[in-house]
Amino acid sequence: MSLHPSVAAVRRGVRRVLAPLSPGDTVLVACSGGPDSLALLAAAVFEARRPALRVVGATVDHGLQEGSRAQAQRTVQQMADLGADETFTVTVTVEDAGGLGPEAAARRARYAALDQVADHVGAAVILLGHTRDDQAETVLLGLARGSGGRSLAGMRRGFDRYRRPLLDVARDDTVTACQVEGVDYWDDPHNSDPGYARVRVRTRVLPVLEEELGPGVGVALARTADQLRADMDLLDDLAEQRLAALGSPLPADALAAEPEALRRRVLRLAALAAGCPASELFHEHVLALDALVTDWHGQRWVDLPGHLRGVRRDGTVSIERAPT
Repeated sequence: MSLHPSVAAVRRGVRRVLAPLSPGDTVLVACSGGPDSLALLAAAVFEARRPALRVVGATVDHGLQEGSRAQAQRTVQQMADLGADETFTVTVTVEDAGGLGPEAAARRARYAALDQVADHVGAAVILLGHTRDDQAETVLLGLARGSGGRSLAGMRRGFDRYRRPLLDVARDDTVTACQVEGVDYWDDPHNSDPGYARVRVRTRVLPVLEEELGPGVGVALARTADQLRADMDLLDDLAEQRLAALGSPLPADALAAEPEALRRRVLRLAALAAGCPASELFHEHVLALDALVTDWHGQRWVDLPGHLRGVRRDGTVSIERAPT
């Protein structure tokens, strides 16, 4: 019997990510119990056999829904049944002290928990189950919010130890892969709650675009992310090199001579390096810093997140701690 195309698609994505690893390496798979992550775990177990990798599954209980503990326990059992060498469940407390919003706060807590498990088991990589559909939704949300090129570039395929093997795989394929392999997945109620912008994009906006513009809109959005990401990565690398060369404080005249796209990235990186929280540093802050360089007429400092300020004096721009 030939392999079902959906199962093959999931395994192919995982195989590419696992290829650089060495026998004996540990792979941590983040698993919520939904179709994407269970299909990912099943594929990881299958693909890990030949290079003799160790597969560990981890589920994070955010405690945000009634019955979340029972669902976490069920997911742990499923991961074990699918062949994971070891399983973990981590209970976290989601605190939105910084005003990030519930989704971002839960994501921060989840990544912290996964990092903790990865350190404990010595994982070489951590696999996340985001699909091509998730990527399309991310790009569309970034476009609607006017978040700039980095947001339109969508989710990265990899960063630090994290990898996203399924960004070329449709959500329908992960669902079908689970069905073909007899895996009973969980439908998270949050994924159908219209109170979340991402859910509205998924259930209302994208279907309208597909109907009015023709099929393939989601694929095109994901492809756009891939194309933009290469450009954004290059500009970010150049900005890091330029920031290192200019030093601190930044010489205003030398910075003013840089192309706008590079200059503003340098200023943003300088603010982040000084301690500005990335989630709170907006485009308006960067524009105000840029005005200290290109439109200097003796204006006062620029207030920045993290109790910082951008100041121009003696022909240089610096990011300093605001006095208390």
